Amino acid sequence: MDINVKPLGRRDFLRGSLAAAALAATGTLGACATSGTGTSTQTSSAPAGQVSDTNPFGVQSGTAVEAVIFKGGYGIDYAEFAGKQVEAKQQGVTVKVTPTTKVAQTLQPRFVAGNPPDVIDNSGAGLIGVNTIRDQLAELNDVVEAKNYEGTVIKDTLYEGVMDPGTFDGKFIVLNYVLSVFAIWYSASLFEQNGWTVPKTYEEMLALGEEAKGKGKYLLGWGKEAATYYQTMAIGSAIKEGGDEVRLALDNLKPGCWSLPPLQDVFNGLKKIIDAGYMKPGGSGTVFTAAQAQWSEAEDFILYPSGSWIENEMKDQTKSGFKMTGAPEPVVSSNSKMPWEALHSTAGEGYIVPSQGKNVAGGKEFLRAMLSQEAAVNFAKTKLASTIVKGTVPADGFGSTALQSQIKMLETAGSNIFSWTVLNPADLYGMNTDQLVVWNTFLGGGSSVAELTEGLQKITDKVANDDSIKKVQVS
Repeated sequence: MDINVKPLGRRDFLRGSLAAAALAATGTLGACATSGTGTSTQTSSAPAGQVSDTNPFGVQSGTAVEAVIFKGGYGIDYAEFAGKQVEAKQQGVTVKVTPTTKVAQTLQPRFVAGNPPDVIDNSGAGLIGVNTIRDQLAELNDVVEAKNYEGTVIKDTLYEGVMDPGTFDGKFIVLNYVLSVFAIWYSASLFEQNGWTVPKTYEEMLALGEEAKGKGKYLLGWGKEAATYYQTMAIGSAIKEGGDEVRLALDNLKPGCWSLPPLQDVFNGLKKIIDAGYMKPGGSGTVFTAAQAQWSEAEDFILYPSGSWIENEMKDQTKSGFKMTGAPEPVVSSNSKMPWEALHSTAGEGYIVPSQGKNVAGGKEFLRAMLSQEAAVNFAKTKLASTIVKGTVPADGFGSTALQSQIKMLETAGSNIFSWTVLNPADLYGMNTDQLVVWNTFLGGGSSVAELTEGLQKITDKVANDDSIKKVQVS
């Protein structure tokens, strides 16, 4: 199919961001991870079909593929699109796409029972900690070595570094499909209307909070399931301030890591904002999408930390004329190790194929469909976010101010693009649930910086001191 989308050419911004994100995670997962705690792998019981360039995994006609997809900011229709592609390309094969909002709760019992789905989008606050199941996942090298539906070898169509974060002990087992840019989001039209400037430091955020209060608005807000978005923001700010020392301490679960000065400075900056009354109250009792609508539709508060999925997630609850725009996380001081323009960006939406699934070949074929140019362009155009497939996002961002701002932020950041491993949204050790409790309390004004620090350190130490949990050492 002829895709009429002009590649970014010299503005090949995503390539740099993925390479840098992979570099930040290096050491990394591919080289240093040890085996997980799951059972040994088992091959698919589905009969093998004839292998060819058009059926590289030997999907058998008459079989079914079960795909369980996290229904979050990107919905599931893009996965249904890929499923229809599979059905069109592989005669007699049917694909069932099932949504879930609680991946671990829904699917962990099926892993234990030995009957997991054929392919899973392991995402969201309730994802399965990869460390607990990685011995039960099929390797995906053959997926990227196969030709896509347009006849090109898939690995030649992907941005550099995309396999690294999903590689453990040299085994590529998680395909991160979507490039995520993490930022502070705001309405450029609202800011222009009020003459506001995007804050670059926490002191500037505090001052903006006072200006917003004068207009009857809060500075920030949150919803209970997304309280750790503020943790992501805080870590990003702290890494800008303190550099690799902060990143490595957190990634390697070091004792006292949450007490490092850059993190404490960020926590104190947030605490000032909370104590001043600039955080919209009640977030711990508000569903996160309802809280986000208070920002994007009601404009009750004016800044919100999130990933680039936010525009699509709130597309039906965004005020007309709301020019959704992203800006980098604040820094603490003018002496930060990285500039304010430095950006947290990495690939997310981790797809896995359980090795005990009934149709492993079908699960891999589903991923092959998703990595086609047609599916990747469909995702970028309908979700206003880029996949890991090159040449699918035009310079105008399909008319999206949010996507345009992502392009601008990535270009401006240049080589100052970073990520981290353990505490990224793809939570390696499954700590997010406990961290949500701590952050909901803090954001609601119910705890001090010392108590926040103690709570986060306790959660970290519990994992660090549990010898049954195999650790990843990041360098």
